[in-house]
Amino acid sequence: MKYSQLFIISLLLFAVTSCRKYVDTPLPKNELVSDLVFTDDKSAVAGVTGVYSDMNAFNYQFPNTLINFLPAMGADELFYYTTYAAFDVFRNNSLLPSSQYVSIMWSGPYSYIYNANACIEGLDKATGLTPSIKSQLMGESLFLRAFLHFYLVNLYGDVPLITSTDYALNTNKPRDPAATVYAAIIKDLLQAQSLMGDDYPTGARTRPNKAAATAMLARVYLYTGQWAAAETQASQVIADSRYELLTDLNSVFLANSNEAIWQLEAINTGGGRNTWEGFTATPTATSTPLYRLDSTLVAAFEPGDLRKADWTSSRTVSGKLVNFPYKYKVRTSTSGVSEYSMVLRFAEQYLIRAEARAQQNKLPDALADLDAIRSRAGLGALSSSLDQAGVLQAVEQERRVELFTEWGHRWLDLKRTNRATAVLSAEKPTFWQPTDTLYPIPADAIKTNSHLTQNNGYN
Repeated sequence: MKYSQLFIISLLLFAVTSCRKYVDTPLPKNELVSDLVFTDDKSAVAGVTGVYSDMNAFNYQFPNTLINFLPAMGADELFYYTTYAAFDVFRNNSLLPSSQYVSIMWSGPYSYIYNANACIEGLDKATGLTPSIKSQLMGESLFLRAFLHFYLVNLYGDVPLITSTDYALNTNKPRDPAATVYAAIIKDLLQAQSLMGDDYPTGARTRPNKAAATAMLARVYLYTGQWAAAETQASQVIADSRYELLTDLNSVFLANSNEAIWQLEAINTGGGRNTWEGFTATPTATSTPLYRLDSTLVAAFEPGDLRKADWTSSRTVSGKLVNFPYKYKVRTSTSGVSEYSMVLRFAEQYLIRAEARAQQNKLPDALADLDAIRSRAGLGALSSSLDQAGVLQAVEQERRVELFTEWGHRWLDLKRTNRATAVLSAEKPTFWQPTDTLYPIPADAIKTNSHLTQNNGYN
């Protein structure tokens, strides 16, 4: 069943849980809807897939425009075409605890985590489900909880680890150390990996499968410096014949492309919309581009790089050439939906494995992975004489021009490799300070939970 068919039922089901208001006023545990939802296979599937509908139903929420564009502004990828205070604080790395989108980037993931926990609890109690369906749905729910905690811990640092729908516990939960959160993420992903099947439940790549859990494990192991484990997990995905590096870059972001590991289906398609990313960033034939690529990113593409040719576009505005992201081509369409929002894709696994191999000093193998990405982009092989530092720098470069404006990769890469200050202090000397690598804990979250503490630099 497609998300669009489930949209109304999912809104009804999750409205009862008041999940979006988890941080402020979640319902007491005994009022959860989970016992009603998971009475049979059909209702259980509707409940879990309703989380995806909720994630991608509306624009300017965490899982679409915001996670793709706000971290890109904080890094050196993107800027908004005119002065707009809510975005300028990201571009200028001058966030405040009261900043509007700081709060949304916090409350959004936590509301979906609440949904996932409600699903986990409901599935755990359910007795009338087909075992294979119950296993898949439990795996998906655990995957979602891990995926969302991953972004919270990377954007905010130490964060509350929320693993239940218990009102009294959650509203007074202090921040857990990042290491504790990462351990829980890995535990959830390993369990999800064991529960989900290799095939996609409906054929479409809009619900996570085993490969999605494996891909996230590879990323998490990379972020936590577990190089051998990251290489192993990425290799499993790369060996899966379901996925390939598409030679036509213009096909990568199409719905159910062979490069997609997990996508969010376009469900709110009024007016001919496909993805929120395309609707927001792709101008009409006569309008000005709202989101423009930073000149340093444009200059980072090597001559002949097909990613610049196919994934960026330009337009002359007031006599000046401006570049904008063009991974998603469709603003609106009269011929139906052809693009879905990409969340996890195959190319990242080559980049993860290349970095993990380089960190283990397996330099020829690392170069082979980078060259696979470069060859697809129309570029030649890297020099075999590069030392470890040179290969790691090449990894950073390829990640920059491959993953730009996707899910905060550049921002998180600079942060996790301790390169943020070196790069961004030169890019933004007036504004940058090292504590900017973490977002402030939102003021409204601290107001409703006195056990939360603020990050350094925002007191």
